[in-house]
Amino acid sequence: MSDYQGPLSHFTVLDLTRVRSGPTAVRQLADWGANVIKIEAPEAIDPSKGMGGARSGPDFQNIHRNKRGMTLNMKDPDGIAALMRMVKQADVVVENFRPDVKDRLGIDYESLKAVNPKIILASISGFGQDGPYARRPGFDQIAQGMGGVMSVTGLPGQGPVRAGIPIADLTAGMYCAMGIFVALLEREKSGQGQWVQTSLLQSQIAMLDFQAARWLVKGEVAPQAGNNHPTSIPTGVFKTSDGYINIAATGDAIWIRLCDALDAPGMKDNPDFATGELRSKNRDAVNASIEAVTLTRTSAEWIDLLSGIGVPCGPIYAIDEMFADPQVRHLGMEHPVTHPELGDMNLVGQAVNLSRYKPRTGIPTPERGEHTDEVLQEFGFSAAEIEDLKNREIL
Repeated sequence: MSDYQGPLSHFTVLDLTRVRSGPTAVRQLADWGANVIKIEAPEAIDPSKGMGGARSGPDFQNIHRNKRGMTLNMKDPDGIAALMRMVKQADVVVENFRPDVKDRLGIDYESLKAVNPKIILASISGFGQDGPYARRPGFDQIAQGMGGVMSVTGLPGQGPVRAGIPIADLTAGMYCAMGIFVALLEREKSGQGQWVQTSLLQSQIAMLDFQAARWLVKGEVAPQAGNNHPTSIPTGVFKTSDGYINIAATGDAIWIRLCDALDAPGMKDNPDFATGELRSKNRDAVNASIEAVTLTRTSAEWIDLLSGIGVPCGPIYAIDEMFADPQVRHLGMEHPVTHPELGDMNLVGQAVNLSRYKPRTGIPTPERGEHTDEVLQEFGFSAAEIEDLKNREIL
């Protein structure tokens, strides 16, 4: 293991996760120093190579960094017995099987708790651990649709559109990590572990935020708004002489600044644009008036002018352009690792800064079973026991 003594270095995490939501949760622990052990089935049991069919691909490498890897056949009772020996010394177990799988394997919360009352089990599912859909297979886009996100994404009248990132998987992972942190803090007072649960569906509903609140509080069903902000106008995409920019000029003070910057007294004095409510009602006319002027200069010219007078605006980058931006470079959103075969590369950096600690860097995603012997020895397995488990294809 690395000698990095990050804020979570005193916690041991057994990572049973796969695909994306579970690994996203575990990555939050691994990056801040937790002793994360990624447990996979031996290749003879599960020949899958990783997301996208390539363990060496950017997706798999990005999501499983800062872990050690071991193999264990949990379909064998002796494999489960070995896992339980590890649970006795661990702090957290994270899994995203379908809810019935852990019961069938005998690694449900009550079984883990019987071995270690302080253990925290974190579970991510598609739709919840119980209820009418509990045994349905979960998938990001299915949750986006059922969680309402696709109904408010895209251009008006276009039909439902998925978000351009796996937002259900990612947010479920983040909420799960948050739950783990809360459970670890609570354990300091109670001395007891507990079961942390979230799902792709729950995460999507929570991420609807004000759009969901509009229905709950006022009975409003939000429609697709395209690039317009649903309630704050003008906020949207405007064409320039060489591309597009975002402008957000909500509130009377910023609206007046924008009108002055555009040198458009007809906009500022237009009675149909006089209040936020009227600008929202007449949003198409507002947007057309703005774009008639933004077309006359380049994106860079407008961003420089508008930023200088306090009107929120910004470029619309492709991903390569985003990473080249000086502010992004300043923020350090590249996470360096050195892989024994792939060499030096950058993965996606953490979005959180701490004043006294930096995220752990440099440790690549492990190969399948790379640290099996090392890890089991740390958990008290003898060389003879390890050899026996290998001979019986449990490792």
